[in-house]
Amino acid sequence: MRRPKPLPSNTTRLFRRRAIRLPIPNADAELEFHHNMQAVAESVERKAEMVADPRASVHEACERQFERIRASYEITLERFVGDEYEAVAHSYFDGARVDGAAVLAGYLVEALWRLQQLYSVSDLTFFPVILRYPRSCTINARFVRGQIFENTVLYESPEHSGVRPDEAYADVYHSESRWSQKQAAQQLAASAQAIRDRFPDPRETPVEERRAGGIVSAFGRRGSEFSSGLELVDANPDRFDDEITEPQLVAESPAAQRTEREWLSQDATLL
Repeated sequence: MRRPKPLPSNTTRLFRRRAIRLPIPNADAELEFHHNMQAVAESVERKAEMVADPRASVHEACERQFERIRASYEITLERFVGDEYEAVAHSYFDGARVDGAAVLAGYLVEALWRLQQLYSVSDLTFFPVILRYPRSCTINARFVRGQIFENTVLYESPEHSGVRPDEAYADVYHSESRWSQKQAAQQLAASAQAIRDRFPDPRETPVEERRAGGIVSAFGRRGSEFSSGLELVDANPDRFDDEITEPQLVAESPAAQRTEREWLSQDATLL
């Protein structure tokens, strides 16, 4: 999988407290959105399986999850922008392009760049909001400096700690870590199912049951402690009164504002 190039220093102020809105103009586009969200659910489901397995690495479980999330973003980029989306993104950062495809490329390439760092940099949390509206959806790819404790389950990873196997506390520490991982795996499995339920197959679900709604989730790490959480959120179906034909940058949603207030502690900083 390709690795994004380093980004210009001005990208954060371009997208802070903003979301990218994507058109869903027809049945084919709605089915593609559904498939993309099912891929996200599968990434969480697979992570749950690995976290529950005492033989598996927590680091690898997280890497596998975000490989699938990156693949989901890349599918969106290739659909709206094409294979050269990274060059298009840098054209947007340089001010050479300001069209919808360039805005999308810039937004998601920045998100990919941060995702690449997520589990190699301690004290960073991915805190996205994905909302479905009639004939469009929004992706708010937020990142937080600091760990989120509200509405999340915390679990310990011995491979990221400084506890040595020969230390007196090691056996107790490893037992407690395994217990926390089992608890997290149950929460992750429930989150995967919640994503599937929230974004059902449009071919099998009445339109009234899939017009609007979304999720906010959190995945992060501080030292050897990892966090995970998910909440179903509502989306106002009347928020947008227009139909779009290309991606556009929009303000963050009321759901994003609320979850920031309710989930983040005073020492956490939204990037």
